[in-house]
Amino acid sequence: MELLGVRVELPANTPVVMLREDADHARVLPILIGGPEAAAIHTALEGITPPRPLTHDLTVTVFQALGATLEKVVITEVREHTFYAELHFRSANGETVVSSRPSDAIALAVRTDTPIFAEEALLDVAGVEAPELDEDSDDEETILDEFRDFLDDITPDDFAS
Repeated sequence: MELLGVRVELPANTPVVMLREDADHARVLPILIGGPEAAAIHTALEGITPPRPLTHDLTVTVFQALGATLEKVVITEVREHTFYAELHFRSANGETVVSSRPSDAIALAVRTDTPIFAEEALLDVAGVEAPELDEDSDDEETILDEFRDFLDDITPDDFAS
């Protein structure tokens, strides 16, 4: 997935992180996140180094000091309007997978240049087809409108196997 950035949904001023599939696919995965997490992602994307480490910077320092590397981040599912992710670490002890909020996982991925993935089943349910781009279209607003419709219509039965 490609991190497009963090947008603010109006009029509620709700931050939304936008992920897009690779060039061969056009789906976008918008995920509603909190304000502090949006700021943490934006700060890292802009290359801003705070005078003292923020929580995500400290977390990176800790797992690196323990000899672990973040191999990948996987956005795994959405249940009852809540998205879930996994952090995949590698260390001398082997591989470790840790559950995470997607916003925290993305904030760590940006700081460590770690690839971000999303489960295909999640994209099938929550992915939004990116509209054809032209100079007169407001593609971000279209994607957010479709995401709002998705959140209004989703039920737990949508994820039954």
